[in-house]
Amino acid sequence: MSLFIASINSGSNGNCYYVGNEQEAVLVDAGISCRETEKRMKNIGLSMDKVKAIFVSHEHGDHIKGLEILSARYQVPVYITPATLQHSRLKLEQQLIVSFRAYEQVSIGALTIQPFPKRHDAADPHSFIISGNGVVIGVLTDIGSACEHVIKNFKHCHAAFLEANYDDAMLENGRYPYHLKKRISGDVGHLSNMQALELFIKHRPAFMSHVLLSHLSKDNNDPAIASALFREHAGSTNVIVASRYEEGEVYHITGSGKAIKLKKRYSKEQQMSLF
Repeated sequence: MSLFIASINSGSNGNCYYVGNEQEAVLVDAGISCRETEKRMKNIGLSMDKVKAIFVSHEHGDHIKGLEILSARYQVPVYITPATLQHSRLKLEQQLIVSFRAYEQVSIGALTIQPFPKRHDAADPHSFIISGNGVVIGVLTDIGSACEHVIKNFKHCHAAFLEANYDDAMLENGRYPYHLKKRISGDVGHLSNMQALELFIKHRPAFMSHVLLSHLSKDNNDPAIASALFREHAGSTNVIVASRYEEGEVYHITGSGKAIKLKKRYSKEQQMSLF
């Protein structure tokens, strides 16, 4: 009754999130290079050999930069909407392209992936709920506002990658031009620390064991500010900031509401016993 999750990278320099069981896994987005993805996954005892699909949230470069090579090298199917594919200009192998639609569940082995729409300035953006073994994981980033779809799905998560992109004061007083500040803080931009916290406080289920604050801005946020803000209200939920510089820990999320943090680096013997 568990799933394994890890942030491979999280930020405007690239996004990639791993969710899997002992047999198979999926990636949500592939926004860093194939080589870097392979290296980071190896560092934490994960393997692309278990990745059976890559789901694409939207066409922005920080979510698809490594997708073409990664998919081709491992012959991994890419689940992507037609509009996202059209606007991405990706050159994917035709036999590896699989379309999906909002709220139509996709089965990847024992995993079930449910896409749902979100507010973001892209052609056809989606977030994802991945479930299996009685555990539900949310990947909820690049969200302009917490719409009814986000709220409804967040309520079911045992763990979630949740966007906390910017601190309001840092964005307001920062160096970005006015039009970019408006884009980031708008209804189809990104979720602020306070917006993410409001979603967390109002709609977090009692059994949520981990929230991984994701897609933090390098210029308009501070991991210490974001984590302190959430920890004040977290109760029994563990608060982690997903890094834009390195892979994160692997977390073993259980349906009991408890989670085990696995060591960041393993011996070959340990890797075999876990995965």
